[in-house]
Amino acid sequence: MLKIGDKAPILTQKDQNDNDITFPIPEKDNTPGCTSEACSIRDEYEDFIKKDIEIIGISKDSVKSHQKFIDKYSLPYTLISDEDLRVVDAYGVYGKKKMMGREYMGIFRTTYIVDSKGIITHIIDKVDTKNAAAQIKSLI
Repeated sequence: MLKIGDKAPILTQKDQNDNDITFPIPEKDNTPGCTSEACSIRDEYEDFIKKDIEIIGISKDSVKSHQKFIDKYSLPYTLISDEDLRVVDAYGVYGKKKMMGREYMGIFRTTYIVDSKGIITHIIDKVDTKNAAAQIKSLI
């Protein structure tokens, strides 16, 4: 996993419009936690824009899934498709997880704040999905 002060990996992926984008915040479409997280950020999005902060979400969901998720919840920010897991692997946020005694591979919900020079300035590895925007705002 990357640390504060590390240079953020720059990998080109596709957003919901099939455009090339290069900045991640891992999440997953249409699950309760990720929907809460996405909507929390949506509700505070104007505050981020005023501070010149770009919010971009990422998950292994498809471009089509991202577009449906954006439309369903009126998300004003970009979502990136990482179906090949290159970005989550580069950030070290994909691995073995455990739920109710069952092990499986999945994305560790993590938020990275990266400055204009591409340096990781903050990492939130215990994301409070209902208060994700407040967590980010407390660090910027």
